[in-house]
Amino acid sequence: MGKEKPGFMTAKAIGNRIKSKGLQKLRWYCQMCQKQCRDENGFKCHCMSESHQRQLLLAGEKPGAFNNFFSDEFFKDFMQTLKTSFGTKRVQNNVVYNEYISHKEHIHMNATRWYTLTAFTKWLGREGHCKVDETEKGWFIQYIDRDPRVLARQKELEKQKARERDDEERHAKVIEEMVKRGQEAEASSSSREFTELKRDDEDEKVAFNLTAPTIPETKVSSDGKNSFKKMNQLGSKRKQAGTLEKSVKKKKSALDEIMTAEEVKKKVSQRTENWLTPETVVKVTTKRLGEKYYKKKAVVKEVNNKFTAVVKMLDSGDKIKLDQMHVETVIPALGRKVIVVNGGYRNAVAIMESVDIKKFSATIKIVEGPLSGRIVENVKYEDISKKHEAT
Repeated sequence: MGKEKPGFMTAKAIGNRIKSKGLQKLRWYCQMCQKQCRDENGFKCHCMSESHQRQLLLAGEKPGAFNNFFSDEFFKDFMQTLKTSFGTKRVQNNVVYNEYISHKEHIHMNATRWYTLTAFTKWLGREGHCKVDETEKGWFIQYIDRDPRVLARQKELEKQKARERDDEERHAKVIEEMVKRGQEAEASSSSREFTELKRDDEDEKVAFNLTAPTIPETKVSSDGKNSFKKMNQLGSKRKQAGTLEKSVKKKKSALDEIMTAEEVKKKVSQRTENWLTPETVVKVTTKRLGEKYYKKKAVVKEVNNKFTAVVKMLDSGDKIKLDQMHVETVIPALGRKVIVVNGGYRNAVAIMESVDIKKFSATIKIVEGPLSGRIVENVKYEDISKKHEAT
């Protein structure tokens, strides 16, 4: 009568599971039967078993089929690990391979058509699955994401960066022209020569005619004369006020132009690739987690390494860890609060004032902080996200 197996929660069963957890010696692993042996004796007994002999007969009939099967499985699992763990970042191939073999139930490379990791890396580059380059530190690979939504978003980001570069160059030219005009004015003023007032004859007197020009008189009544004088005085005052107002407006417009250029330059310089911000509502855009979370909203609870966040689903309350590429910002209704997640007003809390659907932008009013009350126009959708309000 055979020995009864220990229960699932007994100490012996738990010990056996701990021993079998993780990778063991690759030397005592049978890829054909997908069985891990703990020592040489166990592996020898397995090779003499009937099940192993049967698998060898099947493999001998169709050796290419088994090799292709293991190669396809290795490629799929390797690419899935690269995609989920590293995304589109450039990473060394050994790092990805170590992450892949950390799972116990993986396909060993010696069962595939590739004999070395370098050969497999070169094959990925030739087939166009990854961007491959060789450096002094070794081979590096980068995953190419061909998801249409991701490609469309990348194109939109590239267009936005091009627009920002154009705006920055235009404002730089405006400031450069102002500087040139200032230098020219300074040069012209410095080129003037002021001479001392000298007289040929010391006894000669210098006279200045300071009489005001006379206005030709017309034959009108005394009341008419008084009203005419008042009209002249009022007209001269209005003319002086208009001249002063024009000069003030001219100076003010130049100052505003410089301030606007500096503010735009500041906004452009403060833009970063990471935008994840705590207490903002985001939408999950990846299907890797299943339909349960796809297109569902969540609130960002914690941000790690700038591009990774721990989010809490609003409908189920589940907490999951997602990359920045797998979520997008949420635009609330008018009058609701938002948080600026990128640009010069980062982390500012504001209220939605209006939305421009054609330009994919919005107008917001900052309601908290030292800039409270300021209205900011043409804020892109990806630079703001709905603020989570506890119910």
